[in-house]
Amino acid sequence: MSGRLAFQLATVGGLGERLPAPGTTVGSLVAALLFAALARFAPTVLLPGAVVVLVALLPVSVWACGAEAMRRGVSDPGPVVLDEVAGQWLALVVLTAGASAPPSLAAIGVSFLLFRIFDVVKPWPIGRLERLPGGWGVVADDLAAGLAAALVQLLGLRFLA
Repeated sequence: MSGRLAFQLATVGGLGERLPAPGTTVGSLVAALLFAALARFAPTVLLPGAVVVLVALLPVSVWACGAEAMRRGVSDPGPVVLDEVAGQWLALVVLTAGASAPPSLAAIGVSFLLFRIFDVVKPWPIGRLERLPGGWGVVADDLAAGLAAALVQLLGLRFLA
């Protein structure tokens, strides 16, 4: 039972394996779309609600992604996308916390693109985090990519405003 649950969570219900786009893009897109829906339909509770989701998502991601990676015998399998959900969600939470209003759809789109860039390129020290053991190695680099994406976006907004 726990192996099946880890599979379902880590692949976000199998989306990481079933869709034609790369799994990592799918995970990031799911997070961005869910965040956009929350921003649209519940803007007054966006930040506290998003923080609660993030706090719940972190231990679940580390466990499920680690268990599924171990089952597959690969350190960070492509279909495992809950780590991208967590990283993208962190980027959006930090962006929201650093802004005076809920992010627009355009800002969420920029966050998505920046997160994907940092997640793919993995500049130092992001790439080194993959060496952490178990689920931490799967998730930590995505969290760092999310943080980097949010900081770049916030700096850009500050200097362009």
